[in-house]
Amino acid sequence: MKKINIGVIGCANVAERCMLPAIKAANEFELIAVASRNREKAANLAAKFSCEAIEGYADILNRDDIDAVYVPLPTGLHEEWLIKALRKGKHVLSEKSLTTDYASAKKVIDEAEIRQLLVMEDFMFPYHRQHAFVKKLLLDGEIGDVYFFKSSFGFPPRGKDDIRYDRKLGGGALLDAGAYVVKATQMFLGRDLTLLGAFLKYDGRLDVDIYGGAMFTNNKDQISHVSFSFDNYYQCSYEIWGSKGKITADRAFTPPPNFAPTIVLEKQDHRQEFVIAPDNHFVNILKEFHRAIRENDFRRHWDEALTQAKLLDQIRENHARSD
Repeated sequence: MKKINIGVIGCANVAERCMLPAIKAANEFELIAVASRNREKAANLAAKFSCEAIEGYADILNRDDIDAVYVPLPTGLHEEWLIKALRKGKHVLSEKSLTTDYASAKKVIDEAEIRQLLVMEDFMFPYHRQHAFVKKLLLDGEIGDVYFFKSSFGFPPRGKDDIRYDRKLGGGALLDAGAYVVKATQMFLGRDLTLLGAFLKYDGRLDVDIYGGAMFTNNKDQISHVSFSFDNYYQCSYEIWGSKGKITADRAFTPPPNFAPTIVLEKQDHRQEFVIAPDNHFVNILKEFHRAIRENDFRRHWDEALTQAKLLDQIRENHARSD
């Protein structure tokens, strides 16, 4: 199995805590370098992960020994740097959301298609084994016919200097927490969704949405209700409600590699908890990134990114707004 040489554009917290350890743990990759606009930040991170430090994002793209890049920059910077990476012949694993809107995402994917390069949005959670377990319960008919999907993801307010509150950098709860619950809806109800309604609460001073919700349906008349927030008690769950019972995943999106999540199955006069073995979804998505590159299997990931961007656009364009 040939390793892919990978570089990192940006020294974000998610890169240091989650993805760089996963890159080092995955046998499929060789971490070559990390880049920052700040030389000291790059040097500190590179020393921690035994790779080269590069000052300046453009310089890492000029390296001939790098095949792919992981981009944990703020969403508002993605279009510029994803397109620049593609034009330098690099495959791209981008933090979510891919870009700020559908038009921007389409530019990125069009560039990838022209150059036949992979662009993949870094949603790790679908690659955790707990969701495969849930899907098997559904296939086995444990809760009968599925009618409702409900998901919530949100956390208490961050410091006001957090990039999530910066509109110019692609801030807002929809593109951050909302992206997860919209992605989860597609995982269980499919990508052919119709938006029934949406609401976004804006902070009038910052002009970013701080919480919201949406409702979708599909061609099977199944309903999804999702909620997301920067301003609430922590939630990270989904429920699937059927004619015979209900399935609940309480740590759906952010289980650390050493955490054993619990899936709850409820039926009439019956409640059963299943403890799922820990799984490293950060390593798992990297394995999928590697597989897709080696097999030239790009279209599915292009289409998934565009569908996701279109659904987020629909929420933004058709919501009832409160300031």
